[in-house]
Amino acid sequence: MSDHIVEIVVFTALFLLVSVMGFVAARWRAPQDLNHLDEWGLGGRNFGGWITWFLVGGDLYTAYTFVAVPALLFGAGAAGFFAVPYTIIVYPMVFLVLVRLWSVSHRHGFVTPADFVRARFGSPTLALLVAITGIAATMPYIALQLVGIEAVLKTMGVTGDSALARHAPIIVAFAILAAYTYQSGLRAPALIAFVKDTLIYIVILVAVIYLPAKLGGWNSIFDAAEAKFAASPAPNDGITLNVNNQLQYITLALGSAMALFLYPHSITGVLASRDRGVIKRNMSALPAYSLLLGLIALLGFMAIAAGVKPLPGAREGTVDSNTVVPLLFDQQFPAWFAGVAFAAVGIGALVPAAIMSIAAANLFTRNIYKEYLRKDATPAQEANVSKITSLVVKVGAVACIVFLDPQFSIDLQLIGGVIILQTLPAVALGLYTRWLHRGALVAGWVAGMGLGMWMLYQIPNAATGRAHFGGSAFPLSKFGFDTTMTIYVGLVAVALNVLVAVIATLILRSMNVAEGEDGTTREDYFADATTAAPTTPAGSTPAAPTTTT
Repeated sequence: MSDHIVEIVVFTALFLLVSVMGFVAARWRAPQDLNHLDEWGLGGRNFGGWITWFLVGGDLYTAYTFVAVPALLFGAGAAGFFAVPYTIIVYPMVFLVLVRLWSVSHRHGFVTPADFVRARFGSPTLALLVAITGIAATMPYIALQLVGIEAVLKTMGVTGDSALARHAPIIVAFAILAAYTYQSGLRAPALIAFVKDTLIYIVILVAVIYLPAKLGGWNSIFDAAEAKFAASPAPNDGITLNVNNQLQYITLALGSAMALFLYPHSITGVLASRDRGVIKRNMSALPAYSLLLGLIALLGFMAIAAGVKPLPGAREGTVDSNTVVPLLFDQQFPAWFAGVAFAAVGIGALVPAAIMSIAAANLFTRNIYKEYLRKDATPAQEANVSKITSLVVKVGAVACIVFLDPQFSIDLQLIGGVIILQTLPAVALGLYTRWLHRGALVAGWVAGMGLGMWMLYQIPNAATGRAHFGGSAFPLSKFGFDTTMTIYVGLVAVALNVLVAVIATLILRSMNVAEGEDGTTREDYFADATTAAPTTPAGSTPAAPTTTT
């Protein structure tokens, strides 16, 4: 650790700076009353274009992205680039969807996607499934942010022999994060996101200019990567895709794009926007982050050319590939600049972790606590429950890292993408049509979730030796096809989900099974801030339907 004093000092100074900003954020943009979910959980619903761009970008492009995408290229080659196309195609896919969701949420005071589902289909049961799915998918995502911080701390030698000593810095960092999130709500990550993204842009632009010049140019970098994969016995690696992984690449990119804005934390940033125009401009401008992501991914090939060797993993005989980017900066840059890069990763973990914990807390408060435990809860009581729940969520994320194998957290996140896709028919399709029966949507969710879990159970992890839940690439040979190709589990599961929902709708309609009341109108989906007045008081649960599923 003594060899990294300068890096540790720079990292600590920048971390303390953003911590102060997190507490000061409680006074930023003059909140009317932080004891209200609209203020604490959505920043007053009045963020403009720049704030939303930094907030949503800081939320979607996380610290784990910063270390894991290049690590994937370092280990598997071209397959790791899947993150670049999916973060490009996602914005035209969701452009109109998110505008409609913002309008109907603004008009009715919805805080979560489950709020919308409850009002749209008149089904507390369906809303509960959407809420539970969102919370379950978000928890491992928060834990993953800690993996990014841990990789940086290990590189700086800030570690220990026991589990508690090894994770003590992370526990302290998350305790500070929990304190200022509790006080300032969504304003804290929104303000810190300016610092986080500025640091990352500076670090990456310097790296992609300086490192190729130092490593002999781009030809040398790609030659080194090609030589490494040519010597590897693995059938699916290489600097280009091959017949074995092309289908997996396409389906993973498409499925990940479909899932991205179903995560509750992604929707939280959208609902905090001031009007429809802010969302439209951001869906056009956010691909700038994808350009940055493409440059970040190439750090994996640069690490190969620089001869980086990953640090040992948590278990004997394994390596921690997430340390390749921190080691690259540690070995190739002056200590002060490496410290800035490490701070960018550390702060990059705090912004999404804060938003994710707020989103999960809002789901619990609006769709479980108020729906089933205390229907007459006041806005102040809702905000208080949400604050406490956000603390519990962060404690759970830290516990995952301290007591579980970090690799298991990474695999859990892959499962999270599969399960959040099962809310697509109710949330995304529901914004355009109410043709699907609420009972059929529940049946589709059960079928998609069941098939997805079965497929994930069949996938081993060759790196860890675990027999089940080792990834999301399902071998088509298990379906009886004579091929070595694999396919993304989430896309297959959601296809079955939609098919079952359509068939079950036809059956339920033929049996004249009652449908829930639609609490929205066509005009709600086109309302803007200047034309729409909420028909339901902001912060309250939509009117209860007359029947339930």
